[in-house]
Amino acid sequence: MRIDRFIGQMTAMSRSEASLAVRKGRVAVDGVVLRDPSAHIDPERQSVTVDGKETVYKRNVYIMMNKPIGAVCATEDGDLTVIDLLPSEFKRAGLFPCGRLDKNTTGFVLITDNGKLAHRLLAPASHVAKTYRFSLKFPFSDEDIALLEKGIALEDGSVTLPCVLKRLSPDEGEITLHEGKFHQIKRMFLAVHNQVRTLSRVSFAGIPLDKSLAPGECRLLSENEAALLESYLRCSGKNSNILE
Repeated sequence: MRIDRFIGQMTAMSRSEASLAVRKGRVAVDGVVLRDPSAHIDPERQSVTVDGKETVYKRNVYIMMNKPIGAVCATEDGDLTVIDLLPSEFKRAGLFPCGRLDKNTTGFVLITDNGKLAHRLLAPASHVAKTYRFSLKFPFSDEDIALLEKGIALEDGSVTLPCVLKRLSPDEGEITLHEGKFHQIKRMFLAVHNQVRTLSRVSFAGIPLDKSLAPGECRLLSENEAALLESYLRCSGKNSNILE
């Protein structure tokens, strides 16, 4: 891999910025300063430093963010995005949020540069489990739970898949879905004459949100968490529910 491409992919630098950094002698490979941006390296075998700081090679990056209210799940937008919130050490080319949470919905957003995995995780046929904590305008009943859990018709005539609901208080609970219709949870509760007041994703694909992360904070997934996600690529169709 070309050294300028490597730096451009592994850092927040653009390709041209990476080339300039190499020409200025800011980059060393195995301790030797390199000034040719077109020079090739083996990123899995060689050590690369930029301004004395090691740039670790990761084929793909998986970041867990606790999305705050007001942030947009996009790479670019007129408003604050989840990508804008990433600390500089996590930024690299090609990062994007895997799926979308509403602007006023908080919680677990996966940010990655693995497009193939994101496509699999978001595909309707994959039935990836997503758990949300919610509060409602009114208390909800056992009858409401039964109706929602078996699947309910929305205002456009579509019917939701079965889900799992757990009551935490008269007007609070957790819901686990295996699909992702537009504004689905809000529309589900409207179908039983209620309104969602707050909504937060607390688990995605079987991985719980790290409770130590304050709103807007993030961390890399652990090796085990990343392996759990990547194992989803080895599943197919009807047998792709290992993370649920």
